[in-house]
Amino acid sequence: MAKIGKDDFVNGFVPRHNHGSVDYTGLSSNHVHQCLDVTSPPIQTQDGGHIHYTEGYVLFEDGHTHHYQAYSGPPIPVGNGMHVHYYDFHTTEDAGHSHHVKGVDHPAPGTK
Repeated sequence: MAKIGKDDFVNGFVPRHNHGSVDYTGLSSNHVHQCLDVTSPPIQTQDGGHIHYTEGYVLFEDGHTHHYQAYSGPPIPVGNGMHVHYYDFHTTEDAGHSHHVKGVDHPAPGTK
């Protein structure tokens, strides 16, 4: 099996890949948290596409942290044999509030 690097462009589905992201939560209780994330390997869907599962904690800020569990949206081709996924979720409620997190993860090889 050929090795695929971070700069290799691939048409079709790459069965073993994940995505990273670096983002901030939405503002709640007058602060934000940084969210550093790496997804699971792809989970194939009935339509021939795939999604990713992720879970973790946002970085400690304002005396607390929050947990999250979420699934991405389907792959979005971005050209040159790469794709991204949209995510949109809320963290757990801690210290009397939760945070909204949404955005797009980093590109990975494959178009499906």
